[in-house]
This record gives sequence, structure tokens and C-alpha cells, in this order.
Amino acid sequence: MCNIGESKMSRAREAAAQGAGPYRDSVLLPRTEFPMKLTGQNLIDREVQIQQECGFAELYSWQRERKAKKEYCLHDGPPYANGDPHVGHALNKILKDIQNRFEMLRGKQVHYVPGWDCHGLPIELKALGELGTSGLSPLQIRQKAREFAEGAIARQRAAFQRWGVMADWDKCYYTFDGTYEAAQLKVFQDMHSKGLIYQDYKPVFWSPSSRTALAEAELEYNPQHVSKAIYATFALATLPPKMAEAVGELGSISVLVWTTQPWTIPANQAVCFMPNAQYSVVKRRDSSQLLLVATERVSSLATLLSTELESVGTFTGTELEGGVCQHPTIPRKEVPLLPANFVTMGKGTGLVHTAPAHGMEDYSVASHFKLSVECIVDEEGRFTELAGPELQSLSVMGEGNDAVISMLKAVGSLVKEEECVHSYPYDWRSKEPVVIRPSKQWFIDIASLKDKAKEVLAKVRVIPESARGSLLAHLDRRPYWCISRQRSWGVPIPVFYHKETGEPLINKHTVSHVTQLFSEKGSDCWWELPLESLLPPEVLKKVSYPGEVTDYERGDDVLDIWFDSGTSWAAVLEDSRADVYVEGKDQIGGWFQSSLLTSVAVQKRAPYKALMIHDFVISEKGEKMSKSLGNVVDPDTVIHGGEDPSVSPAYGVDVLRWWVAESNVFSEVQIGPNVLNSARDSINKLRNTLKFLLGNLQGFDPRTQAVDPKEMHYIDQYLLHLLRNYSMKMTDAYNDFGAGRAIRLLQAFITRDLSKFYFSIIKDRLYCDPEDSLGRRSCQTVLEEILDGVTRSIAPILPHLAEEVYLHAPGHNEGETLFRSGWIKSSPVWRRPGLEEAVEGACAIRDSFLSSIPGRNAAEYELTIEIEPGLLFELIESLQDEPTSSYSQLTELMMSSQTTLTSALPRDLPADALISNGSFLINLEGGVIREDSAYQVAAVPTSMARCPRCRRYTSSSPDCPCPRCQTILTRAQ
Repeated sequence: MCNIGESKMSRAREAAAQGAGPYRDSVLLPRTEFPMKLTGQNLIDREVQIQQECGFAELYSWQRERKAKKEYCLHDGPPYANGDPHVGHALNKILKDIQNRFEMLRGKQVHYVPGWDCHGLPIELKALGELGTSGLSPLQIRQKAREFAEGAIARQRAAFQRWGVMADWDKCYYTFDGTYEAAQLKVFQDMHSKGLIYQDYKPVFWSPSSRTALAEAELEYNPQHVSKAIYATFALATLPPKMAEAVGELGSISVLVWTTQPWTIPANQAVCFMPNAQYSVVKRRDSSQLLLVATERVSSLATLLSTELESVGTFTGTELEGGVCQHPTIPRKEVPLLPANFVTMGKGTGLVHTAPAHGMEDYSVASHFKLSVECIVDEEGRFTELAGPELQSLSVMGEGNDAVISMLKAVGSLVKEEECVHSYPYDWRSKEPVVIRPSKQWFIDIASLKDKAKEVLAKVRVIPESARGSLLAHLDRRPYWCISRQRSWGVPIPVFYHKETGEPLINKHTVSHVTQLFSEKGSDCWWELPLESLLPPEVLKKVSYPGEVTDYERGDDVLDIWFDSGTSWAAVLEDSRADVYVEGKDQIGGWFQSSLLTSVAVQKRAPYKALMIHDFVISEKGEKMSKSLGNVVDPDTVIHGGEDPSVSPAYGVDVLRWWVAESNVFSEVQIGPNVLNSARDSINKLRNTLKFLLGNLQGFDPRTQAVDPKEMHYIDQYLLHLLRNYSMKMTDAYNDFGAGRAIRLLQAFITRDLSKFYFSIIKDRLYCDPEDSLGRRSCQTVLEEILDGVTRSIAPILPHLAEEVYLHAPGHNEGETLFRSGWIKSSPVWRRPGLEEAVEGACAIRDSFLSSIPGRNAAEYELTIEIEPGLLFELIESLQDEPTSSYSQLTELMMSSQTTLTSALPRDLPADALISNGSFLINLEGGVIREDSAYQVAAVPTSMARCPRCRRYTSSSPDCPCPRCQTILTRAQ
């Protein structure tokens, strides 16, 4: 469709009609009480009023009770109940609400239960503050944590409701509810019975600051962490046989290793090499020291050590087997050279110091070769007595690390020390570095689930698809998942331990009994009830364990909160499967993973059919939000304004929602004054368009006065055709979570198709034709359809504005609301063969005409259009019955004074006639009918005077109305 500017004629007509003059009262100007702008307290009050009048609070329950053929389930990932609502919440919750409202408008029954993740250390730490846990019982800790979580939930829930989020807010789910905890334990029992949950002693990420084990998802990697990296030697006490034959007579040879964790050297049990790599014994030119290193690292090491390294022998990795090293800090301790595939050549020496107690990959070597896994670090991150008197009680991340370096230096093993900036795991709660240490914990065997998880994930739609690789990478990253935590605020692991042997007692009978208790009383009963109630004799009799109840004691560990939230599909979803999960990219390794693994373990399928993954919110300057930087944007301030309205005006909820919808949520989302002002301006422009539509529908009732499409003007039918295309594109956009695309479609439709095209053409008919004329009613019928379609199309994003418009729109009974009346209503009959070509052919002709009179008023010209006989002529002829007319549909489209349609231009054209020409390709029936037709347009300044009523050049005298207006005025007398 052509894109034209609004004509001078229509602007002049509107300005004149609104000014003084004897005919002003006879012109049908727009009238509506709908305000173009709402600001300040008026805006806030109006939004709250609309929420109340239009039943926002009751909408979710209403749609759950209505009959629907399909259900749409968007499962709410529980936000953490440890603080006030922030813009990250707004991004996530509004994104979900936009989709839910769209699906509900489309006729589906939406299942959306908001929830909160209520357990975990961050809540515990905030609840206790400076008190810590000293002197408090588990129940006292839990009570304070619960109270804190409940306060945070209340604040967040109130904010989500104010944002217009559609949900049953009286039936949310909370991970500290007994029924939820019981459902969680059922999943735990199922996985335990299948051997997927087990207890073991192995290295885990351990937070000395929180004194608990952590899972991968509870880590944050600090890319600027600084470690003291060292190069150290392990003297070869026994040379590998091949090496002994080749260079044994040269003297003592030492293995050179590199590590960023010197504190782990006392726990060393082996040095590992890559079996298929090549290694060299090199001699330092500056000291004649013989070192064993990877051949491909020789050049880099020579530069690092500032000396030449002369190769005196080269060996394959497999030829290093049989070698034994002397431990540098522990006399008489020897450690073997062992093959390992995890050794890399990217940095270091190609030989890896291996401490099985303090490295995941190191532990795998120990498991294979039956090495000792002895822990020398306590829960506070300090060396134990097993590390020796020189190191005992020293912090491994501080003075203990320095002490080990000093010990290496003292024995001559330290070759070089340097600072190394690298990525290192931190506790996501305390923001302090973690260590790896072995501990007896409960684990999930991810290795056994991985293949099935990948299989079902392949069937899940991932938006954006580029995130699928990260999901798979996280699955590959860890062979097991540590699910036990050494805290009080969480769901207790339902295990009992034999007091003498320490053996765990856990099976389907014991877990089922505890599950029932949790369902009835909540998990506080784990500490409240006597052991005899938790493990009654009748339950103990069903197991094969000997002894009495008094032989056992309850366990102290609680479940990882990712297991809490990861089992929400079992506790909340009716079918244990949702259509979609929508969360931030941090959940790729968190909730998405834990939900997938638990669901695959129990029901052998993913708990979601699709994943929609958005990015994080940052400031307008591209900075991470921080109180110290002063760039935190509070959504409550966005809505209600700050202390100084000139700095922080009240934007209202719909501006916040527009910001979410308009943003590219698949990359970092910026927010700040410029972004919010732009959103506000965009909504005000939209309100202006809606005000125009409403104003021109004053007194029109579509139920009784609508015109059948077959009787409409062609331009009106054409707009219905464009509206149908618009509605289909909008539907497709929302189906693809494309709220941003929906906004761009809306703005293009309003700017190109309405403001610059249709509105500029129809104003004469709207303002100056008889009120009940077919032409005016035809136009109003289309305006009502446009108003309805545009309003419904923006409703998922701007529910307050949509309902406000609906309150002013014609054709509704009192009490009706937009959200209870469905999606855009378009009809297939709006697309008519030939209609599009006729109107767009006329637009092409008009574009040629307008280009011949740049900057001048089209209404001041009379046109003669020549089209060679053919299909285009027939189509354009349908817009004008007689050869020459001032009031035909063709003249309306041309916006000229008069139009003549002919198959040949007259020979006696005036000398000042402006001639333009062009061609238009007609393509009908999918290309079956194709015809390229030429045309010419002759534009001549009109001899007619401007009508004092309609301002068109159609009058015989400046003081006398044109024939059309004269007839209207006569009838009105």
C-alpha cells in the first residue's frame, strides 16, 4: 500500500471547521469525553478505578469457570521471598501476564498460579540479621525466617496486583506450605527408590561464609577474582622406565606443576598427565635444573621463566606411567604420575597437581585409581590438624595459602609466584569465595538422567533457540547434584541415622509416613514432634533394619532450595506439565534444570513444552543496577512518582508494561528516564488516535447502524482488508512471545495505514456528509471496527487503557468489559478479490500526481486520468460511475477538486497542465492473472471556488456552499 502524507486540504478543512463561521454548527466534528492525556494523581486514580470497575481481581476466577476447549498453562517460577519488588520482577511478571491475557482473550482457559520460593539461606540470613544463629534452636530460626518471608511475599504480591497481573491471588503456592512440602517428598521418595538419590562422601562446593554445601546453580562466577598462582616442582623419586633409560644419567629430574590454589598442595595425591600428549625433559640454561613439562608448553615457559629451556629428551604421555614423585612439603610421602583426560594444554605446564579432596576432576582420578580422599579443611575453610601443626587453623583462602607458598619456598620447590586474574566461584548469597572440600552429603545421580534429559529437551521449544546450547552445556557440566544443606530453614531430608553406626535409615515406609505428617502439620513437625512420632514402631517394623526407635536420631540436613522449586511441577500443575516456563537466563542452570531433572526422573518427560528465556534489566548507561551507583529504578516510583514530580513523574502501570513489551527481552533490557519518557509519549500518541476514533463514533451504534461490507465505499472495504491483515499479524506476534513485534505492528498500522492514509482521506466524508448518509455510516462502521481491533490488540500489553477505551466505545451494554469479550474479531469476507488492486492502483496514480505538485494542495487541482483499456481501467472505473465527478470515491482517494477518468487524454489540455505517468502491475489469483498497465495523469489548477462549509474547491462562488453542502443545509432547515 502506498504511503502518503496528510494533505493540506484535510488540515485546512478541520481548522476552518473548528473556527468561527456561519456553517460551523452544521459540521460533524469529533466529540468524546475520552482524555488525550492523564497525568499525576489523575492517572494513578484512573488506573485503580479501572481495576475496580472492570473486575481485574475477579478476571482470573471468571475465566477458570467459563467453558473452554483448550487450556493454557504458564507455570510461574517462584520469585525469591527475600526482598522488595524490583524491575526484574516487573519484567518477568508483566511478560507472563501479557501472554496469559492474550491466551485468555483467544478463548483458552489460563492456568497460572503465582508462587514464592520461601526457604534458603538468604532469607535465613536477612531474618536473623546480626543475631546469627548463635543460641537459637532450629524452630526459632525457622519462625523468624518464615515471618521475614511472609512479609516479603505480602509486599511483592501487592506490587504484582498493582501491575495488573491476572491471577487468583488468594490461591498462590508457597514452598513452605505443608502440602507443597509433602508433594516434594513424594518426588524425593520416587527418585530415592530408583537409586537416583544417594548418600556419599565426595567433594562439593562448600561455602565457608555460609557453612553449607552448595550446588552449581548457587554459585556466581567472579571473573575478576585474583589468586596467587605458583609454579612448583615435585622431584621424581622414581623415573618412569622409558625416561630412566633415556636420560637417567643426567641427574635429578623434577615435575613442574602450576596451580591457582597453592593451599591444596598438602592434600596432593598424584600428578596427572595427558596420555596422548608429548612431554619433554628440559634443562634450564640459568641453573641447569632438569624439568619435565609438556612439549607444547616449552616455549611459553621459557618466556615466563626468562631463560632458555633446552630439550634433552622427549616422551609420549603413556611413557610417563610408572613414575613416582616426592611430595614437596610432606617428608617420605610419594605420589604417582597418573594419566587423566582432563589435562589440557591451554595454560600451565601440561602436568596437573591432583588433590582428590579438593577438585571434582581430581576426585574422578582418585575413584579410578583408589587414591585417598582425605579432607584437610574444616567447615569454616580452615586447615584441620591433618594438615600439620604449621597450617592448622589457618584460613585456606588467606594466611593458610601464604603459609603453603612459604613452605614450598623453604624447601626449594617454588619456581615462580604470580597474581592470576581468573573466573572463580562465589557463594551467590554471601558473595564470598567458595572452596571444594569433601563432605558426606546427599546427591542426585545426574549422569544416569543426562541422556534422557537431553532426549526430552530436544522436543522442547526454546525461545530464543540460541539458548538451547547453554541448557545442554549445563547438563554436561556436572555428573551429580548435591541436594543436602547444613541449615535449618528448609525442607528436612527425611532420614534417620543409627546412633552407633551412623548408617542412614530411609525407605518408602519411613518417607511416606513423614510425608503424611508434613502434609498435615508442615515441616516444623520434624523438630516439634518426638522421634517416636516421626519413626513410630509400626513403621520401623516394616523395614529390615534391626533395633529400636531409640537407636536412631533424626537427620539435621535440609534439601537444596533448587530441589524445592524444581519439584513445583508436582505440587502445582494439574497435568504435571506446563505449556511454558518463562524466566530469566539465570534459570538456565537453575530452575529450568532442576525442574527438568526431577521431572525426567519421575515421569520421563520435561515438565514444560516450551521455555521462554529473557535477559536482565540494566540502567540506561548499560550498567548493572546498584545502590552504590544510585541507578536503581524502583517500579513503585515509576508508577506513582517520586518526591519531586519534575524528576520522577508518575508514569502509571501501563507505561511500565509498555516498557516491558517494547524491549528486546532477549538481550539486556535498559530502563531509565529516557526509556520511560519514550514509552509515555508512545502511549499518548496512541491515546490521540483512539480519541479521534471515539470522537467520530459519537452517536453511532454498530448494533443498529453498521453498514454491510458489500455496501461500503471501496476505501472503507480496503481498510477492513488491512485491519484483517493487521489482526492476523498481531496474533502471530503474540503467539511467538513477540510483544515488541506487536508494538511495532501497532505503530506501523496507526502511522502508515490510518494517520497518513485513511484518516486524511475520510475527514470530509466524516465531517461534512449528512449524518445518516451511507458514505458516513460506512466510514463509521469501519472506524468502529478499527477502534475495536486496535483496542483488543493492545489489551494484553495495556489492559488499563484498553478497558478505559472500552468504557467509552459504542455498542456495549453497561457492565461489559473487554477482557470478557474476546480477541480481535475479523471476517474472511473483508478480503475481496480485486479490491486491494483497485485501491492500491488508485494510490499509485495519486502518488504520481502528488509528485508532480510538490508542496502544493491537491484539492486545488482538477485531474484527468488516462488508463489504457484493460483490467486496471475496469478496476479504477469501479471507483467512479460517471466520467467526471467531484464526489466520487476516486476523487476522495485523489483528494482533488474533480476527477475525470478516460482512456485517452484530451488534445486541448491547457498549457499549464502538469503531466505525470507511470504503470501498475496487477497480480490476481496467485499470479494467474498478471497485467502491467500504463497510465497518465494531467493536473490542471481548478477554476472552482472554495466552499465556505467543507473547504473543498467545488463551489461556483466563494460565498456560496457547494451543491453537496447546499443540499445538506437545505435539509437541515
